[in-house]
Amino acid sequence: MILETMKLMSRDLRLDRALSLGVLALVLWSVRRARALDNGLAVTPTMGWLHWERFLCNVDCQEEPDSCISEQLFMQMADLMVSDGWKDAGYEYLCIDDCWMAPKRDSKGRLQADPKRFPGGIRRLANYVHSKGLKLGLYGDVGNHTCAGFPGSFGYYDIDAKTFADWGVDLLKFDGCYCDSLKHLADGYKYMSLALNRTGRSIVYSCEWPLYMMPFQKPNYTEIRQYCNHWRNFGDIFDSWQSVKSILEWTSSNQENIVDVAGPGGWNDPDMLVIGNFGLSWDQQVTQMALWAIMAAPLLMSNDLRHISPQAKALLQDKDVIVINQDPLGKQGYRLRKEDNFEVWERPLSGLAWAVAMVNLQEIGGPRSHSISIASLGRGVACNPACLITQLLPVKRELGFYDWTSILKTRVNPTGTVLFRLEETSQTIFKKLPLQDADTL
Repeated sequence: MILETMKLMSRDLRLDRALSLGVLALVLWSVRRARALDNGLAVTPTMGWLHWERFLCNVDCQEEPDSCISEQLFMQMADLMVSDGWKDAGYEYLCIDDCWMAPKRDSKGRLQADPKRFPGGIRRLANYVHSKGLKLGLYGDVGNHTCAGFPGSFGYYDIDAKTFADWGVDLLKFDGCYCDSLKHLADGYKYMSLALNRTGRSIVYSCEWPLYMMPFQKPNYTEIRQYCNHWRNFGDIFDSWQSVKSILEWTSSNQENIVDVAGPGGWNDPDMLVIGNFGLSWDQQVTQMALWAIMAAPLLMSNDLRHISPQAKALLQDKDVIVINQDPLGKQGYRLRKEDNFEVWERPLSGLAWAVAMVNLQEIGGPRSHSISIASLGRGVACNPACLITQLLPVKRELGFYDWTSILKTRVNPTGTVLFRLEETSQTIFKKLPLQDADTL
């Protein structure tokens, strides 16, 4: 009995020592990233709705009154964001993209909304949005013109910042078209950041600075983070699996440069959620939601909330997945490994928890099984000495307790993803489910 007790004590000491070292390694790895933009905003990734991917630059309200860029469209979306639970789920920013402007500035050099499509102007729309408990996002451009050819802000940064603040704007998406030099691009993004802060109004600043700089010069993400709340690195998302897959591949291929700079106040933005549209299968929609949560990405939907399936709505409002995206630790996840057309992504969460996603990139055949050792997850500390694993997507179910020596095995549909949450537990008796019970059917 004494010998057995000594063996158990020795095992516990080894586990405690491994756990202590693992936690220390995690703490050292989690040392604060570069200083963020000092406006107190975007402490967690921004959530909301943005018109561009679904509605583009449709300005023909005579032929298509229900889908043109107009005051009516945004008021309808604001109503639905409240009545259909989007606001309660965390989606609070209603964002206007390009094509809201009149072709010319007014006599005092100020931007103005198209008078036919926005008869009350942006101020009235902002008041309406605010009355719903929501916030309004607006679009501008650092160059001479917006991407669709409307007036840009070059030479007007101060007056435009003041105009946006006077209107009650809460977020500015600042594009990078029609800028004639890299110096003007960088200086313009910095200047507008400072101009917005000088207004005294809290305005989230969404940049496309690295996207436009990257073809010519390596972006300085430490500097970008000091001026922007989130920033685009890759081209516009399309309503297609190829587009989503390209964004994920670019992100994972460049993760050494972009992951560590993200955190409270500043986030990498892989662009809009296209869930609820036409181009993605159900499994691909699950993949986008799961990986955007892992990447700590802004969750800006671009869809038609008037016509969205209950299944897509439930996915977008999944509280467990949103909790991962909004985790206060603020560490972006990363691709842990890729083999045999499977990818494993992971993200550290507060409370020593981890999110893990298994992605099946194969586009032929049926569901496939994939296994990974528990000890390899979470930099060796996620399940040391044990953890409770819950599958969150595509359906939620508790898998049970796993110890450090276990294998996690699951089945994943083609282009689909299984998302797990691993939570540290102090239980001394562990229950490991049979591998076949952990399979995702």
